[in-house]
Amino acid sequence: MFESITNQINALDISSIKEERKEILQQLIDYLKSKIDNKASIRLNFICTHNSRRSHLSQIWAQTMASFYSIDKVYCYSGGTEATAMFPKVVETLTNQGFNIKKLSESDNPVYSIKYAVNEPAIIAFSKRFEDDFNPASEFAAIMTCSSADKGCPIVFGSDKRIPITYEDPKKSDGTPEQTETYLKRSLQIAAEMKFVFSSL
Repeated sequence: MFESITNQINALDISSIKEERKEILQQLIDYLKSKIDNKASIRLNFICTHNSRRSHLSQIWAQTMASFYSIDKVYCYSGGTEATAMFPKVVETLTNQGFNIKKLSESDNPVYSIKYAVNEPAIIAFSKRFEDDFNPASEFAAIMTCSSADKGCPIVFGSDKRIPITYEDPKKSDGTPEQTETYLKRSLQIAAEMKFVFSSL
């Protein structure tokens, strides 16, 4: 794993996560443990309305933490109730945190290659609907990362379990002097919570 990412993970303080938040995350921990106990592959689809910010941050940090804690057969995806594009500030934030990101296509909805380690496969990121063919059709957990997707998407067909782990939208800071700080704060929050989840296995 890239040293800059390893250093950030080691610096994350999971003791600051509140108990009520840990209870929410426990649902995901229990799901992961059941899959591990059954020696089954783990597929997580992180879902938000536009698949542009929180769902991508969650997908990328979850995959990174699975590798960091040597949890095998973990495959992380993301999707939305509609497709837009991965927001450029997310790319900038993750790049500043040490991820190696390359844009693979030039379009209104670019495809990105995101690497957290030299010898691990790249995460392929682009905005898509949650039921897109790129994502699993069955045997996955649907992780709802925003309340609007959670309310507007009552049924996720094919999912083993639906787990609401919602985050405040950093979009509220767009165009303000606080934008960079807000996106970093949200990325670090998600990273810390995914660290708590995967370190509990």
